[in-house]
Amino acid sequence: MSQQALLVMDLQNSIVPRYAASAEVIAPFQGAIEAARTHHIPVIYVRVGFMEGYPEVHPRNKMFGRLAQSGISAGDEAIQIHESVKPQPGEPVITKVRVSTFAGSSLEQILRAKSIDTLILSGISTSGVVLSTLREAADKDFAITVLSDACLDIDPEVHHVLMDKVFPRQADVMTVEQWAGSLA
Repeated sequence: MSQQALLVMDLQNSIVPRYAASAEVIAPFQGAIEAARTHHIPVIYVRVGFMEGYPEVHPRNKMFGRLAQSGISAGDEAIQIHESVKPQPGEPVITKVRVSTFAGSSLEQILRAKSIDTLILSGISTSGVVLSTLREAADKDFAITVLSDACLDIDPEVHHVLMDKVFPRQADVMTVEQWAGSLA
């Protein structure tokens, strides 16, 4: 029998307001978290953050090089998990330093220590953390499910192309309701 974990990726204070203008947009994430907790599936939170002075960021990195100029550090409120999906005590909050959840984080060690072989992916953004994590997880031989309505992207067309054409090559794609129903 597989051991699953739900990854809630990049739902942090600096990111959620850019994508989720209303509570109904966050509802699928909350539903996935509730289903996981009800079925004793570990919920693992992931955020992006850096040490003071950004020693992890190379100036050539187009995405994070600009962030280094912003002054956001690992202790700032901006990188904390958004209140709408707040972790419970004992749920890991992993800090990564690149787009993929595996990059510069302890995620793989935590997954291996808990014998987790199946990842349920949710996050912001579909074309960022979800895509990068899916690709790396597939290369590491994890089974993967992507929760289509618990992923957001600034570009709806890109979201749909990834969900309909790209992700199904390496993952099962389903809604939160479909996934939760499969747990019963």
